[in-house]
Amino acid sequence: MPIKSFRAQIADLTVDTISLSTNNGSTGYKIKKFNIISAAPGNTDYEHVVKIYSIPQTTASVDGTIDFSDNTLLGVAYMKEIQSGSNPPTQVIVFDNMVFNQDIYVTHRDMATGEKCNYYIELEQVKLDLNENTVATLKDIRNIASQ
Repeated sequence: MPIKSFRAQIADLTVDTISLSTNNGSTGYKIKKFNIISAAPGNTDYEHVVKIYSIPQTTASVDGTIDFSDNTLLGVAYMKEIQSGSNPPTQVIVFDNMVFNQDIYVTHRDMATGEKCNYYIELEQVKLDLNENTVATLKDIRNIASQ
């Protein structure tokens, strides 16, 4: 199936919306690739937490907490660089069995100095039959209602 890619720079404490919804909801998506890189690598300290959600987020909800029990979380990436210490490798986790047919929301929090971050997302398009379409849409509605 076709791949759609999205890339952007996102500021600290920001939410980006990636518009995916269609009139009939028969096109679904799965995250195939999710990468991040600092806007100023090597120049400053940073600790980026970038998350992808299936429901709308507010800037007030943007934080560095990662909760895998949140069924609206589609993926998370973590990257840290402290100039005076050792730095762990970038960690990216994508829940690849999740299919969605509505907009997705990318959040960013820099826990260190408030630096910007770049992200790159590849989504695989999947054709949804009527039952899969209904399940994906109802799941989104239920998740929005439960928030």
